[in-house]
Amino acid sequence: MKKAVTLYPKFQNMDALQQIRQPIDAEMSRYKQVFDSYLVHSNPILQEVLGKISRRQGKMMRPMLTLLCAKVLGGEANDDTIYTAATFEFFHTASLVHDDIVDESEERRGQKSVNNAYGNQVAVLVGDFILANALLCAAKTRSSRLIEIVSTAAQNLASGELLQLNNVQNTAIGYEVYFDIIKNKTAALFSACAEGGALSVSSDEMDISAMREFGESVGICFQIRDDIFDYYHDSQIGKPTGNDMKEGKLTLPVIHALLATGNEEMLSLARKVKTRNVSQEEINLLVDFTKKNGGIEYAIEVMNDYADKAKSLLDRFPDSAAKQALYTFVDYVINRSL
Repeated sequence: MKKAVTLYPKFQNMDALQQIRQPIDAEMSRYKQVFDSYLVHSNPILQEVLGKISRRQGKMMRPMLTLLCAKVLGGEANDDTIYTAATFEFFHTASLVHDDIVDESEERRGQKSVNNAYGNQVAVLVGDFILANALLCAAKTRSSRLIEIVSTAAQNLASGELLQLNNVQNTAIGYEVYFDIIKNKTAALFSACAEGGALSVSSDEMDISAMREFGESVGICFQIRDDIFDYYHDSQIGKPTGNDMKEGKLTLPVIHALLATGNEEMLSLARKVKTRNVSQEEINLLVDFTKKNGGIEYAIEVMNDYADKAKSLLDRFPDSAAKQALYTFVDYVINRSL
């Protein structure tokens, strides 16, 4: 059964992102000042790249998650919360720069990726600089526990990336490795953002653990939604249909369609996808097969189950505008169009 949520009057007639941000609007302004203050440097090349990164900041989902989790627990987000939010956004930004190098991506949010515009050498060093900013912000909190959370997230991210690279060579097709990858690559960072926000205002281990699990569930939803996008062409998303398959990746929708039907022809084609020696026509065939055999519907069902789990983890906390915003955060993640 879907969880009933009481809509606070001040959230009516707002779009989802406005609703999410409303209880933390002042804190988000403070966060943005801190974040931007670290994107200034005397080195002209570094300043040029940092300036471009600053201008193309996205919806800031992870900072909002950190701030909201803190506000649900503590009522007010403090300076430690602000620096924690900046820590994980720098961490996320650095990971994107490095991921583009690994994936040989040419674009990021509709613009040239750093590696495409400046070369791999500059991109690696810029990514390292941004990661150093994350550590500097974490140090501002004087919390060794936060350093542990950041370090664990970094280990998980690297492990997930390596598992994904290795999985391209693996002819086996199954659910387990898919979830292992997304839990390490995407969900681990959402989990760390939520846990870090809770840690900044509370010492209650049960509350911190609940927020950590909440973040993981939201992160799984986020990645499944991203994977569903790949089965539909949309220039706003910045990639053509089947781009994941072009990179040798099989995601939840096609995995389910293959395992549910046992279609040997499509299984053979899927293994060919893993070799990255596949035509766009063959990718289109596998995408069409996935859609016709319940792959998208299954992925949506799994995503909604994790969304319900995330919402149920909020039961232990008293009603507040911030809690309502977290419900809206979950709904936004699973219903967003890009």
